[in-house]
Amino acid sequence: MRASDDRLYSKLAALEQRYNVLRDQLSDPAIIQRQDRYQQIARAYNELEETVATFQQHRSVTQSIREAEGIIRSSSDKELVELARMELEESRKTQERLHERLKRLLLPKDPNDQKNTIIEIRAGTGGEEAALFAADLYRMYSRYAEREGWKKEELGSSPTGIGGFKEIVFSLSGDGVFGRMKYESGVHRVQRVPVTEASGRIHTSAASVAVLPEAEEVDVHINEEDLRVDVYRSTGPGGQSVNTTDSAVRITHLPTGMVAQCQDEKSQHKNKAKALKVLRARLLDAAVKERQRKVSQDRKLQIGSGDRSAKIRTYNFLQNRVSDHRINLTLYKLEQILDGELDGIIEPLRLADQAEKMRLGLGDTSA
Repeated sequence: MRASDDRLYSKLAALEQRYNVLRDQLSDPAIIQRQDRYQQIARAYNELEETVATFQQHRSVTQSIREAEGIIRSSSDKELVELARMELEESRKTQERLHERLKRLLLPKDPNDQKNTIIEIRAGTGGEEAALFAADLYRMYSRYAEREGWKKEELGSSPTGIGGFKEIVFSLSGDGVFGRMKYESGVHRVQRVPVTEASGRIHTSAASVAVLPEAEEVDVHINEEDLRVDVYRSTGPGGQSVNTTDSAVRITHLPTGMVAQCQDEKSQHKNKAKALKVLRARLLDAAVKERQRKVSQDRKLQIGSGDRSAKIRTYNFLQNRVSDHRINLTLYKLEQILDGELDGIIEPLRLADQAEKMRLGLGDTSA
C-alpha cells in the first residue's frame, strides 16, 4: 500500500468517526431543542454521508479481496479456487472504482457551492440579435430552474423593443445552486439566421454570462458612507417613461467604482434592496477571484474558472448542435438544451473540473 493511500484511509477513518459523533448528537434531546444548532449538525452530517457510505463499501470490498486471496493461496478445491479468482477480479475492479470516487469526494469543497446565485446576462456583439439570444439564455436558465425546483427572482433588466434584453439580472435560490450554475460563466455564441435578417444569411452573435454566489451581510460588510445612491425615473424600451415617480435606484460603491441599479419595482425601497443584493454579490465575487488569483498564479484551472471573457459554448441552429469548448463536448440536441435540459452539459463539466483538480494534486490528503 502506498503512503498516499495510508493518508487517504486515515483521513476517511477520522471522517467516519466524526460522522458517528454527529449521528449521536442528532438524537440528543438537548440539541434537538436548539433548532439552529440541530440544523448546523444535520448539515455537517449530510455532507459526510456519501463519503462515509463509499468508504464503508470500499472497506467491505477490501475484506472480500483478502478472503478471496486467502482461498486461492490455501485451498486445494479447484472449483472453489476458480470461483475465488472470478470474485477477486470483480472485487478489484469495484475497489478501484470506489477508490477513485473517494479521492473525488475528498477534494476541497467550494464553500460557495451551497449558496444561492445571482446571474447576469448581457448582450454582446450582434446588436438586436444578440439581445434576442440573451433572452434565449434567460429562458434556458429559467426552464432549468423549474426542472430543479429552484426559485427565480428577477432583479433588473434592460429589455429591447422586440423581446430581447440588453441586460438581465436575476437570482436563483435552492439546494446547491451555485455549485451547478458556476460553469455557465463566460461568453456564449449563437450561429443562426436572425429573425431580423431578410436575406437569410447566418450571423454569429454573442452574450456574456456572469454567475455570482449570493452574498450575505456576514460575507460582505458594506459601509453606508462608501455608497452613493442616486434615484431617477424608470424608463422602458426606447427610453419611454414607465413610472411617474423617481423610484429607480442606482448605487455606486465608491471604493471600487462598482455600480448596481434596479428599476423593475414601483417602490424605491424595493429597488434599493435588489440593487444592494446585486452589489454585495459582485463585491464577494471580486474578493473570491482575487483570492483565487493569488493562490493559483502558477496554475490555472481551466474548468469552472469563471473567466467571463472566455468563449465557452457555441449554439449552432443550422446543425442543431451545442458545443462546449472547454471539454470538447458536442451534443446534437439544441432545442432540448435551450428548453432547460442542461444536466447533459453541466455534469460532464463538473466531472472534468474534479478530474483537473485531482491531476493538479488539489485532492492530496497530506495537505
